Amino acid sequence: MKNIIKIFLVSLLMLSCKAEPRPISYGNDNCHHCKMKLMDPVYGAEVVTQKGKIFIFDDVNCLMSFLESDEVSQEDIKHILVADYTKPESLTDATVAFYLKSDKFKTPMASNIIAFSDYETLESYKSQHGGVYLAWGELVTQFK
Repeated sequence: MKNIIKIFLVSLLMLSCKAEPRPISYGNDNCHHCKMKLMDPVYGAEVVTQKGKIFIFDDVNCLMSFLESDEVSQEDIKHILVADYTKPESLTDATVAFYLKSDKFKTPMASNIIAFSDYETLESYKSQHGGVYLAWGELVTQFK
């Protein structure tokens, strides 16, 4: 009986420590950095640690400020995700996303940066609204 209880407790512990993303709860979640409530489902970001702790952000600049801080080491991060501008409430891998910076986009914390999961959509928005294309490395460098 003790072995069954031990197996159950270990299984429960393993299930509770999943390091997987979760959908942002717009209207409920607050930005970890600026503390504003996330309201617009085309903006947002999420960091998930190896141990499963989740940090939510309302704008790219809040995400970048967090990544530059010493709050969590880069080795402890499992996922970095951003909201896809054309797919509300959908998160995509931030390190391979495509970013467009333009004064035409009024983001929550004034980064004026939106993210896309594919390059063709970015190009379409860029031709309509102007702006500058940024890859992940350029985005990270811009916020240092």
